[in-house]
Amino acid sequence: MTAPHPPAGHWPARSLLGMLPGPARQEMLGLGVEVRFDAGDVLLSEGAHDRHVLLLLSGFAKVTATLENGQVSLLAVRVGGETVGEMAAVDGVGGVGGADGVPRSATVTACGPMSARVLQPAVLRELLMRRPEVGMALTRIVADRLRWANRRRMEFRGYSVKVRLARLLVELAAAYGQPEHDGGVVMGCGLTQPELAALTGAAETTVHKGLRELREEGLLETGYRSTTIRDLARLRQVGELPAADVR
Repeated sequence: MTAPHPPAGHWPARSLLGMLPGPARQEMLGLGVEVRFDAGDVLLSEGAHDRHVLLLLSGFAKVTATLENGQVSLLAVRVGGETVGEMAAVDGVGGVGGADGVPRSATVTACGPMSARVLQPAVLRELLMRRPEVGMALTRIVADRLRWANRRRMEFRGYSVKVRLARLLVELAAAYGQPEHDGGVVMGCGLTQPELAALTGAAETTVHKGLRELREEGLLETGYRSTTIRDLARLRQVGELPAADVR
């Protein structure tokens, strides 16, 4: 017997599975084939011409791309409830993709044990025809990711590294954080200092200095691939964010 899928609250509210109403979510969870990945496994490869989309069920992954100088840049993190590869899949749905379409723009790598469902373009096309609410949610997510990328570019110019780091940590906590009984928030995605530097557009040494200052101010604790925010309200203040929302 197949184990029941987690309840809606299991996934972040801003993820696809978190947004969808119950019937649409359950239908989507029943599509495709479930696959599992271990840490370091590549889910999708930059430059590949495949067209499937992965619906992440658990764990988290890193999205990276290779720059012209050969360096690898971290673009985003994705967790259970979200999709990866939807741009290539939508190309296929539109009838302009296929084997000769635009190659994938990034690599997605598992950061620990993960499970996902593989949805082929034809399956996604049929789902979007039956469930327009899925298409609306995907459109909202793509728009949200574009806003996120635009905000990153503006912050690179307008804020110090410490402010950018605080803003990033608040956003990650809002999307993936797990509240503790003592009021702290454990980050659901463990990022290294080089990865935080990539997301904030800063040098690793500068990020190291910013993290040290935030620790000394009692705002967070860091360990090996782990971060716990101890004072989210004050971290918002450091990030020059409004108290009620990070968006």
